[in-house]
Amino acid sequence: MDKKTSGEKIICLNKTARRNYAIDDVYEAGIMLVGTEVKALREGRGNLMDSYARVKNSEVFLYDMHISPYSHGNRDNHEPLRVRKLLLHAREIRKLYAKSREKGLSIVPLKAYFKNGRVKLELGVGRGKKLYDKRDDIKKREDQRAMDRGMKWKNR
Repeated sequence: MDKKTSGEKIICLNKTARRNYAIDDVYEAGIMLVGTEVKALREGRGNLMDSYARVKNSEVFLYDMHISPYSHGNRDNHEPLRVRKLLLHAREIRKLYAKSREKGLSIVPLKAYFKNGRVKLELGVGRGKKLYDKRDDIKKREDQRAMDRGMKWKNR
């Protein structure tokens, strides 16, 4: 993963995104949220599993991000699976639109985090991996662990 900068608190990760997609580009986007959604995210009640983003009418929207209702919310609590608008610069939206039109590329949220009091979302543009790609990644990871283990015993 990437380095954690100061003032950044991770809310939730999409652990399967890097396993199922070969991520090429990464973008940082803001999210338009209502008050109870932000409070629920501060409690750690966000889930990015099975969520995805789409460009529609020169705007980017996030689908299927589950934010559980706020525990102290009243009848005005938010809808858990509503579609949320993402905030990006116009040139970034144009790039995302062009890449999303390419065959096999998807826009996948990687993680949600707080940065300077605002909720940010890390979006990745990636191509879906085939089963043999996933197996290659697992084999490389196991080989790396074996080499690290061997170096650890050698250096003792």
